Amino acid sequence: MILAIDGPAASGKGTLARLLARHYGLAYLDTGSLYRAVGQTLLAAGRDPHDEKAALEAAQTLDTGHIDEKAIRTAEAGNAASIVAAMPPVRAAILDFQRNFAKNPPNGENGAVLDGRDIGTVVCPDADVKLFITASPEVRAHRRWLELNNSGSDIAEAQVLADVRERDRRDAERPTSPMRPADDAHLLDTSNLSIETAFDAAVAIIDGSMS
Repeated sequence: MILAIDGPAASGKGTLARLLARHYGLAYLDTGSLYRAVGQTLLAAGRDPHDEKAALEAAQTLDTGHIDEKAIRTAEAGNAASIVAAMPPVRAAILDFQRNFAKNPPNGENGAVLDGRDIGTVVCPDADVKLFITASPEVRAHRRWLELNNSGSDIAEAQVLADVRERDRRDAERPTSPMRPADDAHLLDTSNLSIETAFDAAVAIIDGSMS
């Protein structure tokens, strides 16, 4: 069983994907963390995220066992992730990793949940169920601002909203694997939903699709 969960930044797709993986007993892969890790690797080394050669090297040598979850969740790492994710060679390297994870889930799990921006369209086009999770830019920016604020950042919410809109533009307009719902994806808008309500809606969609 493979579940493809796509959507823009701070739509709630990551939280939903984790809950769904636990609910159905599946392996979970946050594909966005892979690009964030590549971006953060470049930033930590003082390299320019626009340097495609350096980005590809970071992607090819990425060790998921040593990803610093706190470091990759900063606004800077998120912006760097969006930049490197638009590079075809980097996407090809990460794509191989993602497809192998889906085909060979770790720990003997009976399937996998992958969340990202092109899971249903490119990574796992034959996924059993595809969800595209979205929310308004304002709601998503507020969620991300709260996360950053709670982690000690003093970034203004208006700046977070500007960053969210710019990331949406880059993700939707990139020439390789642009962010868009798969033709057979189920749309779920979480703008006015609690995580519990969104989870119940997602389970209803999945169970209905699998029955």
